[in-house]
Amino acid sequence: MLAPGPGDLLELVRREGARTRAEIQALTGLSRVTVAQRLTPLLQEGLLRETGPHESTGGRRPRGLEFNSDHGVVVVAALETTRTRAAVTDLAGTVLTHADLPVSVQAGPQATLDAIVGASRELLESDAVGGRAVRGVGVALPGPVDPATWRPSEPPIMPGWDAYPVGDHLSEALGVPAAVENDANAMAVGEQAVRHPRSPALVLVKVSTGIGAGIVVDGRLFRGIDGGAGDIGHVRLVDQPDALCRCGSHGCLAASASGWAVAKDLTALGVPAVSGRDVRALLAEGNPAAARLTREAGRLIGQVVAAVVSLVNPGVLVLGGDLASTPLLSGVRETLYRRTLPRATRHLEVTLGALGQDAAVIGMTRTVVDLVFGATAVNERIGR
Repeated sequence: MLAPGPGDLLELVRREGARTRAEIQALTGLSRVTVAQRLTPLLQEGLLRETGPHESTGGRRPRGLEFNSDHGVVVVAALETTRTRAAVTDLAGTVLTHADLPVSVQAGPQATLDAIVGASRELLESDAVGGRAVRGVGVALPGPVDPATWRPSEPPIMPGWDAYPVGDHLSEALGVPAAVENDANAMAVGEQAVRHPRSPALVLVKVSTGIGAGIVVDGRLFRGIDGGAGDIGHVRLVDQPDALCRCGSHGCLAASASGWAVAKDLTALGVPAVSGRDVRALLAEGNPAAARLTREAGRLIGQVVAAVVSLVNPGVLVLGGDLASTPLLSGVRETLYRRTLPRATRHLEVTLGALGQDAAVIGMTRTVVDLVFGATAVNERIGR
């Protein structure tokens, strides 16, 4: 087994919270001289920076270390079914500037990604970016993504996107490494990193035009064998056999409880709505029919989430997406607690997402930074 290289030490600071040279020595078993040698190129390249002195255990007060979030910026985009948010962030995920684009995944990958690239180039000219170097680009998609190829994998609501080389398209256009992720996964990473960093297991359920879940365990995404983990929108409900899903099957959770399904039911009641975004607007206006149907959707979602909670045993269950609201939260809780043993939920916090539309943006920044500044990548770039 190779001794830890510079990239491994950067990882200890960036992900594990090591703050001083002494803490790195204790975690790695390396000598003080070797730690200094490994840290030198990281400090010279600006990947790490020193902070003010920390408390001393005897002798000179040690200077601290932190990941340099100003070392560059990341271009990120979060695609929805009807709109897209493009943004530029620093390496910590702070949004420096953003734009909401009226571009739909229905336009197909070429047109959608070209629009994102064009908007990103404009955003990079912003004074808020300050000419900092672009280190990577990331995009969150509303469908399954194969983590080995960064390509969409049979996305049910994204016609024309299956196996499209999204990462290659963005990387070639912007000249930097690219990461592609499912949107619920990206949101889970964002919420966990910012709001629940100490939770060893977190599940985020996104309820928008579709339904999906992201699972983070010990700070790492669980994607499954080919990116299909968390695709709960297509779990079949035995008591909804006639509900036709947009994937072509009957009985899927998304067919009865997604934003698209609630919008369809609202339209039938004479309240025009097309998507989860429309339902969100109606909820914000206090529309009673939207609130009632969203709570009913929450009860159905709770049936499936009860199985997820019993299997994963998370400490935090976050509800995000367009339908994330008090009615949805109430409906999920109503079924979840009734269908699980007390032991499964005794340490469970069930809450609404705190980051809103920026959850996926922040999560994608984290994903790109893990790709570009991960231990293996840094060791290969600056040597061991």
